[in-house]
Amino acid sequence: MLDEFFSPQPSLKICGVTHLDDATKLAELGVSAMGINFWPRSKRYCSPKDASILASHVAGDILRVGVFVNNSRPLAADLIDECLIDVVQLHGDETLEDIRFFLDQNIPVIRAVSAKHLPDYELPSKNFALLIDTPAGSDYGGTGKTFDWSLARDFAHSNPQIPLILAGGITPDNAAEAIRAVHPAALDVASGAELSPGLKDFDKVRALLASLS
Repeated sequence: MLDEFFSPQPSLKICGVTHLDDATKLAELGVSAMGINFWPRSKRYCSPKDASILASHVAGDILRVGVFVNNSRPLAADLIDECLIDVVQLHGDETLEDIRFFLDQNIPVIRAVSAKHLPDYELPSKNFALLIDTPAGSDYGGTGKTFDWSLARDFAHSNPQIPLILAGGITPDNAAEAIRAVHPAALDVASGAELSPGLKDFDKVRALLASLS
């Protein structure tokens, strides 16, 4: 399923979707994936109850990625069983064992890591992608700031078998530059495509889509 997300040109994932209208518009515009954040401390938190409405409405039209921070078991598997998400994104302190837990069930996994703590162990190469985000200190992502993209570029060159998703401060103003600098498989954008946390700005989404080609 992740193979469908990655194409010869970079794909776009819009994260932090909380409204049904936004999910519908993203699918209509041809955005490849959307992220639904199930971490209660997030400004873009979406409860499983609310997710059941927006995620079921766009099933099959856009890849639905569930974002978890140390709360993926058993919630993620339950949401997969209920056909509310297609992919699990692990954004906390999860281990390789956690990744394999889902891969062994044929559930695609995106592992999010800080640019300062890139993995030095062997990663899976099937049904798996690595998301590199801006270091967030003691928090978990969502800084809205960029990092030194050469770190992601070098990792991608050394690990060409791993699809790389670039996150952290991506906006319509720097998306094309980010693609040229890193050549990622996809861009992941939250605050760079918003009017306010969880409410999407579709002028920005259109501009981001235009930057992919």
